[in-house]
Amino acid sequence: MSAPASGAGFALRQALRHGRHLLAENPLSLVAFVMMVSFLGLALLGQWIVPFDPLASDATAQLQAPSRVHWFGTDQVGRDILSRVVVATRLDLAISASAVVLSFAAGSVAGACAGFYGGWLERITSRVVDTIMAFPLFVLAMGIIVAVGTTLTNIIITIAVINFPSYARMARAEVNVRREAGYVEAARLAGNSPGRILALHVYPNCLPPLIVQASMNMGWAMLSVAGLSFIGLGVRPPTPEWGIMVSEGAAFMISGEWWAAFFPGLALMLAVLTFNLLGDALRDLVDPRRRT
Repeated sequence: MSAPASGAGFALRQALRHGRHLLAENPLSLVAFVMMVSFLGLALLGQWIVPFDPLASDATAQLQAPSRVHWFGTDQVGRDILSRVVVATRLDLAISASAVVLSFAAGSVAGACAGFYGGWLERITSRVVDTIMAFPLFVLAMGIIVAVGTTLTNIIITIAVINFPSYARMARAEVNVRREAGYVEAARLAGNSPGRILALHVYPNCLPPLIVQASMNMGWAMLSVAGLSFIGLGVRPPTPEWGIMVSEGAAFMISGEWWAAFFPGLALMLAVLTFNLLGDALRDLVDPRRRT
């Protein structure tokens, strides 16, 4: 019992040392981590810390500029923009994370099975991926939403569909590289079934690059959610959502009320930047060449 425990402790210390080295080498990784924790905190606690009800309108406070009372100003019906931006964090993160998890699970499993077994399974998976990628992905998302309706479940499924090819292709390529590796041959000689070899030996070793891809896809998923809402095919008003707020505020930028669209757009930009930087940090963390 002591040997495995000491081995696990050594591995943990090595991982922590490697993480500290990467943070010292690239401070942006620390910035990304702090920003991610901040967004998660807003998503979990936002509805209890906002100064105003995000749905309450005030006809006497329409399109007020940022002030001590309303830090981000008010919108066209007098709602506090700061409160709506903060509360919208939960919805945007929840939709994006759900879509990424769904596409990650379906795409990685389909791609891994296609790469490991080959044959008709690989041909079917390849044709599905090619068909999805034959369309401009956002246009495809628009078509699916129009066909199935603008519910939250349909939005999540739609974004998962357009992200499916990236995981399927990466998982298939990773499995193709590893299926003839020495440890796989050893597992075969030990009498393991193909399914067991794939599930316990090959697939887990393909996860690190897929997890990095998932982190980077979070930003793309958030942009897709906001884009669909911006054109009226996503979340419906008056629900606080960054894309809706940018769409509603854009009509008033010409007349000088820039804050109505600027602050929701800034929140969206920072969120996408956070997950892109986090993806870079995770890539450095799982890259064995950076452990020297």
